[in-house]
Amino acid sequence: MDRSPALLLLLALGLCEYGHGSLEIKVRSPSDITQLRVGQRLELECQTHRDSGAFWVRQDKSGTLHFIVFISSVSRTTFSNDHRTSPRFEARKDSTIYRLVVKSFTPQDEGRYFCMMIFNQMLYFSPGQLAFLSVTTTVSPTTSGPTPKSGITEDPNLKTPDPERRMQEELNFFCHIFIWIPLAGACLLLLIALVITIVLCQRTRRRRCRCKR
Repeated sequence: MDRSPALLLLLALGLCEYGHGSLEIKVRSPSDITQLRVGQRLELECQTHRDSGAFWVRQDKSGTLHFIVFISSVSRTTFSNDHRTSPRFEARKDSTIYRLVVKSFTPQDEGRYFCMMIFNQMLYFSPGQLAFLSVTTTVSPTTSGPTPKSGITEDPNLKTPDPERRMQEELNFFCHIFIWIPLAGACLLLLIALVITIVLCQRTRRRRCRCKR
């Protein structure tokens, strides 16, 4: 009975160790992979010196892994739900190169793409390839304001203060209050204690002087 590659991948993640050194995996991608456009065709290549099949998975922005396809050593592709084809992806094997094609890139395809292989009961994975749509910034139209009157200059002090700067100034003010009020109270108590000590010393001296007479 044919088992789902997604299930095999989960079992491999749970049972296999992670390898880094003995199996080298190289991933090639376009140079503008983080500046993609909606509907653009994206092709990724995974190359290794072992012919043992490869998985392609995607990690979304929340960190969740999504199985895409398993390409066997005999060029047989199996997508999610044991489908042989996918309306969104293409996959094939050329020698030791395992290719993944996103037919029409959409926002749901954004994330980090990994190529994974199982060899000698160890799971090897490639560096993640970030694939995101380009961020387009829209410039708001400029409207011409009223013409300033001649002979009148704007006072820079009348500008609206920065909210962050204002908040920082308020925090500094409260910090100063919390620091200086206890310090002033301590100084006042010290002054009172000093006055009481001086008065007691003067009374003690007067009593001593009266006793000597």
